[in-house]
Amino acid sequence: MVPVSQIVAWAMLLGALLGLGAWSLASLLPRVGALPLAARVAPYLLDVSEQARRLASRRPVDPLPVVGALLAPVFTRARLGLESLLGGADRLRTRLRQAGSPLSVEQFRAQQLAWGLIGATLGVAASIAIALGRAVPLAVPVALPVVGALLGLTLRDALLQRAVRARLARIAGEFPTVVEFLTLSVSAGEGVLDALHRVARVTSGELSREVALVVSDARTGVGLASALESLDARLGMPSITRLVEQVVTALEKGTPLAEVLRAQAQDAREVAKRELLEAAGKKEVAMLVPLVFLILPVTVVFAIYPGIFVLQTGF
Repeated sequence: MVPVSQIVAWAMLLGALLGLGAWSLASLLPRVGALPLAARVAPYLLDVSEQARRLASRRPVDPLPVVGALLAPVFTRARLGLESLLGGADRLRTRLRQAGSPLSVEQFRAQQLAWGLIGATLGVAASIAIALGRAVPLAVPVALPVVGALLGLTLRDALLQRAVRARLARIAGEFPTVVEFLTLSVSAGEGVLDALHRVARVTSGELSREVALVVSDARTGVGLASALESLDARLGMPSITRLVEQVVTALEKGTPLAEVLRAQAQDAREVAKRELLEAAGKKEVAMLVPLVFLILPVTVVFAIYPGIFVLQTGF
């Protein structure tokens, strides 16, 4: 084994960073960063050329087009291997729709792979820094890049899960208000599509944007029932599923829709109240922490300290 001094190790690390920066700057040049003529023409020949379809299906690797062009086959195989390892492309597609993300499954897997590579790089840097300081077992520099890669993959997925929970929570909070507004519009004599358009135009929020997508789909030729079912498929929430099923049934059978919407709004209010009580019950112990460790000691100090002070000054 060739001994590596501390200066050489830092020189290797800084040289790698300098090379990466040089490739990034080179990718900004027009001759390097621009798409070739075949790639620009391919979207217009998708229906007649198989090669055009293959070119159009490729995804650029940002923010390093040069490195992405050189390592595109490696990245593609690594992304496919990651998909086969983690699985669940349909489930991931559902979560991306629930989070309102514009990313596709392939783009998300590419980002997840990039996060894993960044974690592995940080693990390698940590291994070099530890090895320069003192002698460590061989398992440590081998395990740190693996742990860093796993942490990068897990962190990207955890951020997606957090975005899904936050967005669905906002939609659940907006649902009763939107349904009540929709009930008032339908009760006033407007049609279902006009009422949905009014709700999307007047209100704001995540659910309003989803309603706007339903209106846009319905006005481009898609049936209203199909547009509502697409909304249910995008969100996958039980309350939205019940609302869509009852509205579609009312549209098909001609039953009064205002009563259905009013009942849905009332049920949503009851569900929100029950969930709030359940959350308060689960956090009852956590609510005792500031009481026991903050408020109670301060109260005891304010109650006992004056007496102790009087006794000390009296004697």
